[in-house]
Amino acid sequence: MSDPDPVQFDDTQLDEALEYPDWFKISLGDLNDDVAEARADGKFGIIVYYGQKRCAYCEQFFKANLGDESIARYIRKHFDVIPIDIWGIEDFVDTDGNSYSERELSIRYKTNFTPSLVFYDGKGKPIHRLRGYYPPYQFRATLNYVAEGFYRVEKFRDYLARAEPDLFFTRGELIERDFHQPPPYDLDRGKRKSDRALAVIFEQGSCHACELLHTGPLSQTEILVEIEKMDVVQLNLFADTQVITPAGKSTTAKQWGRELGLFYTPTIVLFSPEGKEVMRVDSVVQFYRLWGVLDFVNRRGYASGIDYQGWRLQQRETAD
Repeated sequence: MSDPDPVQFDDTQLDEALEYPDWFKISLGDLNDDVAEARADGKFGIIVYYGQKRCAYCEQFFKANLGDESIARYIRKHFDVIPIDIWGIEDFVDTDGNSYSERELSIRYKTNFTPSLVFYDGKGKPIHRLRGYYPPYQFRATLNYVAEGFYRVEKFRDYLARAEPDLFFTRGELIERDFHQPPPYDLDRGKRKSDRALAVIFEQGSCHACELLHTGPLSQTEILVEIEKMDVVQLNLFADTQVITPAGKSTTAKQWGRELGLFYTPTIVLFSPEGKEVMRVDSVVQFYRLWGVLDFVNRRGYASGIDYQGWRLQQRETAD
């Protein structure tokens, strides 16, 4: 089972505010009450949707994912969906009993990329999160993974691999690029000190999304300028390639990916020069978002104490 070719996004053209589906639930501000109502209706729990205006990925999520009637029916059967604006100022009580503004809640759950989804079970426990846009196949699998209780016994990446082995274990050749560092992959930042950030790109063979990354964003000059400021390593997520992690641990690409909880290819994991993970891009990404993330890491925006979205907003305001 596979999805058609993804739509090519244009992040600069979407100027209108997005409208939520009429079956989304407008919360009164207490997620505990929302969970209780969902449970009383016989549903598994709730999904908190994090979005924002002028978000092409949100538009694609509504169109391609929620526009699929089978997906929409499944969600409505098992969940209530609560929308939150990541820039909003309305107060929400989270299931821990503490009050947060919409903005504070989005930071609490690290929803750097929109759309993001946080799943709560019927007891109000946050149990799973998706950050960024995923095509309908992976999204539908996520719904099943949560609603059918598979999250209790296995990691999401293992569930996906078990459900569709051909999709996740195809052994083709990876796309080689000049900016990839050759083996051996000793990434230990304790003994191999560097003033450059580290980008580890996890891919797999015969991966259409990986091809789109290389022929799209990673072929554009502005992206290459940022990439060439970094140390870049490409690893096959399902291979036994030997690697020493930035923390100095000797392992394999497969095991490291499992420890990182990776399930989507391509995933780009970005580390500071000191070897601390800064953020990751583990969903469909186009030029503007990828450039913004690379710029944030290369310029050490994370050192400002502001999250990615806040830092990007600060940069735009400064430029204006």
